[in-house]
Amino acid sequence: MQCAVLMSGTGSNAVALLEYEHQTPDCPYHVAALITDAPEASNTRSIAEKYNLPWAACDIRKFYAERGENSTRLDSPRRCRIRDEWSAELLKIIRCFQVDFLLFAGFTSLTNLASEIPCLNVHPGDLTRCDENGNRIYAGLHILPVEKALLNGDKFLRSSVILVQPYTGNGSKETDAGPIIGVSAPVSIDFEGYTVAELQRIKDSRVPGARCSDTLRSMALKHIEKLKNDGDHVVFPRAAADFAAGAFTFGNSGFCYKGTRVITVEYPGTTPPVPITC
Repeated sequence: MQCAVLMSGTGSNAVALLEYEHQTPDCPYHVAALITDAPEASNTRSIAEKYNLPWAACDIRKFYAERGENSTRLDSPRRCRIRDEWSAELLKIIRCFQVDFLLFAGFTSLTNLASEIPCLNVHPGDLTRCDENGNRIYAGLHILPVEKALLNGDKFLRSSVILVQPYTGNGSKETDAGPIIGVSAPVSIDFEGYTVAELQRIKDSRVPGARCSDTLRSMALKHIEKLKNDGDHVVFPRAAADFAAGAFTFGNSGFCYKGTRVITVEYPGTTPPVPITC
């Protein structure tokens, strides 16, 4: 299956996907193009040149600026409409490459591409963990899932790969929803001698809206990098390969992996995947 990788930053997940394809005989997916929403800030061009791939950009900040908006936040009906217009323009670019699905590799702009084409996203949190109401505890953007895991006193982190769902409004209700097609093996947490209570006091002392550079944030950033290397870069390529090979089915019988109903699948490094059924 042909796919495009969408990225906004350094592209370490994009490189992991490309390296897996190049190192895996008969890899079931082929990355046909790289696409970015941030051509000036991301490494899209250099990665594309290294792997001899076409690349394209749909600059979201420029798109908003041309329409008189200095922010891309989805905090007004007008900005939400512009996001829909931008997504339509992005889809036109994607269609040029005739791909079967998309891989969001650190793609930060919310877009409703999932209503038109299957999209997989990698997330820095264990989305199988739910509260008493069935809400995913570690849903959320950027560094928040890792900070929450630290404050909850968890012993380990996981990366999750989800099949992205279409959203409505500003997308808050659908954040990190959809079937969890894969999780990484546990990635251990190092509390560096701090207690959960001490970390919570640091969190409580933050000034709302102020830029954050405290111990909790620096600890979370270290674990984000660890999770990328030992989580994202392991689970994302392998889950994408199984998706491309048709290992997953979604229907009236629920979410299945190779014909067996599952909650998700754990991908522990180079050893065979482990279906999680309960």
